[in-house]
Amino acid sequence: MQFDNDIKAVDALHQSYKDIKAEIGKVVIGQDDVVKSVLISIFSNGHCLLVGVPGLAKTLLVQTVANVLDLNFNRIQFTPDLMPSDIIGAEILGEDRNFKFIPGPIFSNIILADEINRTPPKTQAALLEAMQEKAVTAAGQRHILPNPFFVLATQNPIEQEGTYPLPEAQLDRFMFNVHLDYPSFEEELTIVKNTTSNQDVHLKKIINAQQIQYFQKLVRNIPVADNVVEYAVKLATKTRPHTPSATEDINKYISWGAGPRASQFLVIGAKCHAAISGKYSPDIEDVQAVAEAILRHRIVRNYRAEAEGLSIEQIIKNLY
Repeated sequence: MQFDNDIKAVDALHQSYKDIKAEIGKVVIGQDDVVKSVLISIFSNGHCLLVGVPGLAKTLLVQTVANVLDLNFNRIQFTPDLMPSDIIGAEILGEDRNFKFIPGPIFSNIILADEINRTPPKTQAALLEAMQEKAVTAAGQRHILPNPFFVLATQNPIEQEGTYPLPEAQLDRFMFNVHLDYPSFEEELTIVKNTTSNQDVHLKKIINAQQIQYFQKLVRNIPVADNVVEYAVKLATKTRPHTPSATEDINKYISWGAGPRASQFLVIGAKCHAAISGKYSPDIEDVQAVAEAILRHRIVRNYRAEAEGLSIEQIIKNLY
């Protein structure tokens, strides 16, 4: 895939995004903002955490995305007895009396980590290396994962029995924390009609792995004005209590703020949001469009905020 210049390439990304969204919309009804966030994270080479109650089509969404993007897909159901070797693979003794590595399900383009908070920290740590390094280590040997590689993890916010909350270090590896909500009445009507009949939907493959890698490089090439970068960095630094940039609300209600990775994701996310919207350079509105999903899981409220019923989303919106 080659274009004469980046302007034509951005136009192609914008068109591809519209085609992908339309194709996903044949299967996943509603959830437009969620689909948008998942695609932005993929084109930005990031990972995505989907938080929602059961039955909101989280698994279906990830399967559909993998299908439309023509990528390999594996689903890993996280359970309390899941071991790191169940994810990354293991060394076994072959018939020739030599050890050989049998790759686990993580060797795929898209990994659906279902109910990621159900597995102990030891197994979460194995996934953490894969997310950060795009490689895994087994029996002292480093194995490179396929490219592109994305982890789309799901989490159930209401069921806390038998769960292991994700540590901040792992949460920070996710570009987006996306909350799924119930569909509207009209959307649910459509869902029920489509899923209680013999309707068979055939999905077209819009782009492939090579084109995704091209668009990932393109997104990083998009120019961004200094004032937009400064706005993104200021937005992240404002969330850190008892620092020169912190607002009164932050000092009052936040015990821990977002780190530098948030600033990086705000800029790359704004670039990608601009490109899929048909713009050639991001502005402050593009930063604000991705800010909530990027900052939500990087800010820790204190007891006062919880006692007063102040949500993370309200605190973030007050920073704009």
